[in-house]
Amino acid sequence: MCWHCDNPGKTRADYLTEEVRPLIRKYGWMVQTVERGIVQPGFAYTVGLTDAGLPELVVTGLRERRSGQLLNYFAQQVVRSGPPEPGEVLPAEVGWPSLEVVPLSSPSAHLLTAVLLYGENFRALQLVYEDEHGNWPWDREFRGGTGGQPVLGARGRG
Repeated sequence: MCWHCDNPGKTRADYLTEEVRPLIRKYGWMVQTVERGIVQPGFAYTVGLTDAGLPELVVTGLRERRSGQLLNYFAQQVVRSGPPEPGEVLPAEVGWPSLEVVPLSSPSAHLLTAVLLYGENFRALQLVYEDEHGNWPWDREFRGGTGGQPVLGARGRG
């Protein structure tokens, strides 16, 4: 269940104060999930990497738990080694498919919790994954489940 559903009557400001900021202070970022709709897949993104001068990370079309695992893993990598470049393909690692880095042209259109903290002036990178057959969302053969894997930016260098 979502925080807002569990806390009726509380505001977005309460959410930032009671949930978001404490998690960022403790871990350096938090993962915000957005539940899937009837035909559109859910997505998840980090909030807090901006405080370290880094882009937020986004993934679409994965289940909530898997999204959190992927974003937490790569957020640690970004904090340790710096962000990947737009257009860079990250080779498959144990448990993860290959990923291509796609910059979001308008992160504020999708990442509401980040907008509440930072305004509209922050960067975000989407980690786009290949399917089990090595196809990408822009390939006709891509199979990504209900709603697929929306790509929220333009491929290539940012």
